[in-house]
Amino acid sequence: MPRDKGTKQVSANKKAFHDYFVLERFEAGIELFGTEVKSIRAGQVNLKDSYCTVKDGQLYARGLHISPYEKGSFSNRDPMRPKRLLMHKREIAKLGEKVAQDGLALVPLSLYLKDSRVKVELGLCKGKKLYDKRNAAAEREAERDMDRIRKERNY
Repeated sequence: MPRDKGTKQVSANKKAFHDYFVLERFEAGIELFGTEVKSIRAGQVNLKDSYCTVKDGQLYARGLHISPYEKGSFSNRDPMRPKRLLMHKREIAKLGEKVAQDGLALVPLSLYLKDSRVKVELGLCKGKKLYDKRNAAAEREAERDMDRIRKERNY
């Protein structure tokens, strides 16, 4: 029975929002070992260059770095091992088809605790071109300028 209620975000992949357009979001469980869960609770996770693949009807997160638990010993696992993600078989098949046919990518967007269980938010993403990144930066800059002007004029 889960002890804690609610959600607590542990880590976010900010680089994914810079490099990709997120078309859809999915929630998946993740298969972990005890010391990995303790490291995640301590916030020792890096999602920066991670991605997901579908192989033999299974969904794996690759490049997801979970640092070894400092108080663990022989029970620590390889920090870069592929982690199996848990979703329904039909959902995995649907995502595998979209990735293969449409040239989309599955990217972990965030890692969080939901009712004391570790969950991963996946994004079905399309890559941004350089000019898309420039447009996004220009929009952020314009919004920042407008906020600054509003603050000066007390709106």
